[in-house]
Amino acid sequence: MNENIILMNPAESLPFLQAIYAWGIAVIQNIQIMKSPALTTIMKLISSLGNEFFYIVIVLLIFWCVDEKRGFRLGLVIIISAWINSTLKFYFNQPRPFNFVPALGLAFEPSNGFPSGHAQVSMSFWITTAFLFAKGKLKTILWTLSVVLILLIGFSRLYLGVHFPTDVFGGWIFACIVMVSFYFIEKNAAPVLQKTGKRPQLIITAVAALLMNAIFRNDTSLSAMLLGFCAGYSLMIKHFPYDVRSSKNGKAGLPVLALRSVTGIAGFFVIYQGLKMVFPGDGSLLKNITFFVPYYELFRFIRYGLLGLWASAGAILVFMKFGLAASVTKTEPKKGE
Repeated sequence: MNENIILMNPAESLPFLQAIYAWGIAVIQNIQIMKSPALTTIMKLISSLGNEFFYIVIVLLIFWCVDEKRGFRLGLVIIISAWINSTLKFYFNQPRPFNFVPALGLAFEPSNGFPSGHAQVSMSFWITTAFLFAKGKLKTILWTLSVVLILLIGFSRLYLGVHFPTDVFGGWIFACIVMVSFYFIEKNAAPVLQKTGKRPQLIITAVAALLMNAIFRNDTSLSAMLLGFCAGYSLMIKHFPYDVRSSKNGKAGLPVLALRSVTGIAGFFVIYQGLKMVFPGDGSLLKNITFFVPYYELFRFIRYGLLGLWASAGAILVFMKFGLAASVTKTEPKKGE
């Protein structure tokens, strides 16, 4: 193990950490004995299934087309889990295997290593999805699929040399902590919050976003998305309640759901890419205007907040405008809720 390849911080030179790194590198080297161009391509594809943005898109489709209530809960788990992972990566500040042995890096990641974001977010998504949707005949299939994908994504990160085994295990552990905590908080706090009214709910969400920014100031995107997503959901429930099963002409069929998906994702992309071009930052039309440079994080917060707002409210209004959804005065509880 070549320690001169990277700048070691004091914690990383501790004997027990050095032993963990050495063990992890040995594990990866044994795994990479089977490497081939074809297998590497397959592992990169599997690894891409652990990206948080992939899951955000899936959550949006669930929210718009499958079940808005469970989609909202799933969205909260993913956003919170991704934010916790980013925060932990920053404060643990741990290297990746290819920082020690460059030949191990069959892929590259610019961020810190521990805990694995792919492992944490994929477990958060698939286990929560299985708990929310695995009913009846789908139960065995969905649980099996969830476990297989979680294991494959974790293995792919080792094969590609972008994580130590301890990074993957850490991601799984923190995912479990997030899901268990969310379950107990929702179970005990949700009934109270439902009685407080929309204004206190918005205030609580805003305070939570501010606390997230105070704890981790390097990236305000996920706290902004949480604020926008929750604020939009509260506004939608109060002013234009939405049921995925309904459209202007009655029950929402496959063509309607397909149009919702295309319209919603298109709107999400327009907000993301359009504001990225206008707001300060790399690739922005204003990047050379020094006045806007100090406000980069503020504009980034606004952009991601609008993405969350679009997901839970803006897209719904557009669906209703074009007859792809109908406002309902009361939604009947769905099975399993």
